[in-house]
Amino acid sequence: MGMKRKIPCISYDNAETLSVPPGFASLTSFTLKKVADSGEATDLMVVDRGFKPEPNKMGSPLNNADIENFKASFRLRPWILHSQFDRVSEKCDSEIGMNFPLRAHLPKGVIRGCPTCHECQKVIARWRPEESRLPVLEDAPVFYPTEGEFEDMLKYVAKIRPKVENYGICRIVSPPSWHPPCLLKEKMTWETPKFDTYSQQIDGLQHLYLKRKLCRFHEKMETKRPKILSEDLESSADTDEAKCFTVSSDFDSGPEFTLQSFKKHADEFKRQYFRVSDMVTDPNVSSNAFLEQHEPSLLSIEGEYWRIIENPSEEIEVLCGNNLKTQALRSGFPVKPCAEYSKYAESDWNLNNIPKLPGSLLPFESCDISAILVPQLSMGMCFASHCWRTEEHHLYSICYMHLGSPKIWYGIPGRYCFKFVEFVKKQFPQLCLSDHPELLHELVTQFSPSTLMSEGIPVYRCVQNPLEFVVIFPGAYHSEFDCGFNSSESVHFAPFDWLPHGQYITELYSEHYRKTSISHDKLLLGAAKVAARVLWESSVLRKDNINHQIWKSVCEQDGILVKALKSRVKLEGIRREHLLNRLLVSRRLEDDSMAATKRECSICLYDLYLSAIGCSCSPNRYACMRHSKQLCSCPWSAKCFYFRYGIEELNSLVAALEGNIKAIHIWAKKKV
Repeated sequence: MGMKRKIPCISYDNAETLSVPPGFASLTSFTLKKVADSGEATDLMVVDRGFKPEPNKMGSPLNNADIENFKASFRLRPWILHSQFDRVSEKCDSEIGMNFPLRAHLPKGVIRGCPTCHECQKVIARWRPEESRLPVLEDAPVFYPTEGEFEDMLKYVAKIRPKVENYGICRIVSPPSWHPPCLLKEKMTWETPKFDTYSQQIDGLQHLYLKRKLCRFHEKMETKRPKILSEDLESSADTDEAKCFTVSSDFDSGPEFTLQSFKKHADEFKRQYFRVSDMVTDPNVSSNAFLEQHEPSLLSIEGEYWRIIENPSEEIEVLCGNNLKTQALRSGFPVKPCAEYSKYAESDWNLNNIPKLPGSLLPFESCDISAILVPQLSMGMCFASHCWRTEEHHLYSICYMHLGSPKIWYGIPGRYCFKFVEFVKKQFPQLCLSDHPELLHELVTQFSPSTLMSEGIPVYRCVQNPLEFVVIFPGAYHSEFDCGFNSSESVHFAPFDWLPHGQYITELYSEHYRKTSISHDKLLLGAAKVAARVLWESSVLRKDNINHQIWKSVCEQDGILVKALKSRVKLEGIRREHLLNRLLVSRRLEDDSMAATKRECSICLYDLYLSAIGCSCSPNRYACMRHSKQLCSCPWSAKCFYFRYGIEELNSLVAALEGNIKAIHIWAKKKV
């Protein structure tokens, strides 16, 4: 037995004379005392030992101002634990470690609703022109197509693409003869159906909403990620839409409005906010009449908007309705042909037609992707915003303004996408953490163009008016805000030159564990098979038409479709060669197998249209080739490699598009 170590008895009789260890020096001492007869401030009073209250205030209860001062003083004393009212935000701050700048409590600038009317509002805040923060920016290009150029929408976008790619965004002014009916103005649509709105706190767009998202995401990752990765990923269209379009969920819900009542609400806000303080206004004068007489300039509105973002003096809350499906409220364009509107119902520039135009790839996605194919309506008011973002899957996007006040856009060229992301990571280092890289795709933050320009990121400005189009090019970060009440409609489209962008973003989504909403491989293979059929009809059957010319222009060795397919087949071949060295059992998928349901890797959510790894232990779970090991712990003999086409078949398809007659004949006999 070893020696027993005796622990000396320590006396605390002289505890007051003990020295304080280095680094543990006591801060100012205090005691907490309960204040009598003060129900409101019972747990908020802090009395310092050296504090000598004035005799005439002894025993008097605290008023509301004093209580707020005490609350604020707590934050300046790190040795005091905050009370329950701030525990949630403190928990998020400590767990996430976000270094957001301290922000003083701002007074409310807008009071909305009352017990009898949810639509009324009182705007206390006022325009501060002397503090304007107007950014100095170069304008994005503006195009004026002729009547002939305006007939083919995709052809015209392809024509201007080389110039616009250097800006990321452009404005297209329709010809003078373009006057489509705005069906939103019809009485049954204007006055009857209601739509949901949500509130935006404009003064919080720089940090507040990102902070909330990080808090929610941190909690979700702690509880749901293991569950998500273990559950069956046979997703429905509704689930896809919920996961892919969740920007509005970052904001609080607002009241319902009709178009008529929302315009009244928006006009009244703008009238009160930009009212000159010493101007006497007649309460009987309508908002429309006032705005016509005292409409602030666009530069004034823009300078005030960025002042609120960068240096707010009040909380400014506005309402907007974004991503409203035209199926619910109806499109502003005519959908069904009729004698009166046939020109516009069938026009290439009707947003209901654009996703399915000849030369667009989106129709090859057989799963329900209505969130992408169906145009989305937006109802805005002054200062209502869309923060910096890229479009889903880096698709093209086109926005048409039906009516109302202008919308001011800001665009960053797609080639600066990486630099923008690096800037965001520098501003918010926590977004670099591997736990939640997908947050980079879900920003709810409005960075000042001036700040971005100072970091070497070019920003271009674009002002959209009614009857005008704005086109967003692949990979371009963009943001916008409204200068007053307006209604616009937007939709995605994917011409052939989008294919390289689509392949890149699919791989990036996989790295970031982000769900895809379309199958890039299905679009690519669907287009390639149709192209092979067209080449057969053109070269062998001697058929030719306008659509044939479109397909032939993207084929042959230098064609964009051939290059995209060749690149994808090469990547697939490398991955299969590495995997099949393990002598897995292989099984071919039927051409329509797994087509009705979009399946994804249970680890990284990669699209599994071309190939997948499965195991008998979990029939409804699959993995991509990169994550075959993580699928389960079963031996390789229990796993199976599923494939839709062999590599030799895919190389044959490439050869067909390059003009090989034998390969064209083989693929022409296949079912398209």
